[in-house]
Amino acid sequence: MSMSRKRTMSRTKKLVLSGVTGVLVAGGVVATMATGNAAAPDVVCKGSTVTLSGEAGAPAASSGTFPVGTKLKVTNLDNGQATMVTVNGPSGSCVLLNNAAFEKVREPGKNLIRRALIERVGGGSVAPSGAAGTAAPAPAGAGGAQVPPAAGEVVCKGSTVTLSGEAGAPAASSGTFPVGTKLKVTNLDNGQATTVTVNGPSGSCVLLNNAAFEKVREPGKNLIRRARIERVG
Repeated sequence: MSMSRKRTMSRTKKLVLSGVTGVLVAGGVVATMATGNAAAPDVVCKGSTVTLSGEAGAPAASSGTFPVGTKLKVTNLDNGQATMVTVNGPSGSCVLLNNAAFEKVREPGKNLIRRALIERVGGGSVAPSGAAGTAAPAPAGAGGAQVPPAAGEVVCKGSTVTLSGEAGAPAASSGTFPVGTKLKVTNLDNGQATTVTVNGPSGSCVLLNNAAFEKVREPGKNLIRRARIERVG
């Protein structure tokens, strides 16, 4: 009886569970245990705002950062609502939701999500800087400082332009230019143009508020696919 108890206690002492590694070691045999090792979603486009394209169809998104086929989860942190979408084309934003997708996360009366959590949950990777649909970085000057484009220079080539849904005098927000920058936005499909001043940040090269967008809008459209954007001051 004494020998039997000693053997039992000895085997018990050899049983070690590591809560950190998730490995069970029993009598020299290693068994891996599931401890939630699945890869966490990749949080992307930190600080970006999210708005809508005005396009119909099943829930989807367009992006100037991710290639077609990328799966993204967009959460509106102000109301906790989330939607999963697949990128189906290019835009001038990190993520631009179509109407159906935006309805899933919208706060009543708002066309802009200022506090958004964007996660890449499958598909493509981040596009390289300067890829189609993204704004190439401004050239570096002496000491590596960023040099803003010269006045009158066409910027954000290939970007689409949409609206933030915000009221007030004509203005724009931007993730490319600092507050105070003056930009001229021309809708090449109808020739209408407006000059606006950047008054805050957004996830787009240029995001027009309601009053500014009305100056260049085509009837019934909330997206300008063929836009010319110039820095004029």
